[in-house]
Amino acid sequence: MLDDLNELRTFRQVLTHGSLTGASRAMGVSLAVVSKRLATLEKRVGIRLVNRTTRSLSATEEGERLLVEVDRALEAIAQGEELLSTGRDEPVGTLRVSAPVSFGRRHVAPVVGELVRRYPQLAASLSLDDRLVDVAGGAIDVAIRIGGHAAAGSAAMRKLANNRRILVAAPAYLNRRGAPATPDDIPSQDLLRYGDATGPWRLFDAAGQEQLVPAAARLRVDNGDAVHDWCIAGLGIALKSQIDVAADLRDGTLLHVLPAWHAGDTPIVALFPDRATMPRKTRVFLDAMLAALR
Repeated sequence: MLDDLNELRTFRQVLTHGSLTGASRAMGVSLAVVSKRLATLEKRVGIRLVNRTTRSLSATEEGERLLVEVDRALEAIAQGEELLSTGRDEPVGTLRVSAPVSFGRRHVAPVVGELVRRYPQLAASLSLDDRLVDVAGGAIDVAIRIGGHAAAGSAAMRKLANNRRILVAAPAYLNRRGAPATPDDIPSQDLLRYGDATGPWRLFDAAGQEQLVPAAARLRVDNGDAVHDWCIAGLGIALKSQIDVAADLRDGTLLHVLPAWHAGDTPIVALFPDRATMPRKTRVFLDAMLAALR
């Protein structure tokens, strides 16, 4: 069993470092030992796991699938060893998180950084991407998304917070153009929009009454941070997540436009593989995100 574990650890190190030499240095064993362990593992499973070139090594398709399971198994073993040696159930291994670009930079990255600082045996990989990723495959531990994305396949979902979208603008813009008094005044304003959306803005008042507002944009961009920057620069009115502009509203950099109206609540959710036992690293991360968003 010990030899099997050493083979799996060596396999992971080879792919982590992209070379036998890098794995040898990381593990403190000879190059010959690394080469033998990898060859023995491939012989035992009966398939090639690593593509070899003169310059680097990379996983085959089968190797990539095995690496996901190896990561999961070795982290579970390390978790058990930590619990036995210290009596503390602390997170270990690599936490792999996916999040939207703007939200991830502002709200997820600080949480991930703090967890790695707090727990010496924890590493993290944060991918910022606005596309929905597949967590069922095991390559991602948690995907944070804004909106009602249903968990698909063998994925589970946990709601972290509600996120209300509101209209905001810089004081300089409102001083120059005047603040709209009703939703009917919105179309005559300079509007900033994300992506290629061209439909009207759907606004609700305190009683839940809905009004569709034409929202032709003078400026549009496929990056939420750029919309935010344009808004702060006084270039127009934007429809933004309240959680993203909370600090700007507190310090007066942005002002809430038509505060009696909003564009509805969309949940912030965490998607993760639906397993019988959630890894400690995932539980710790979700608890930290709940606390941060609260």
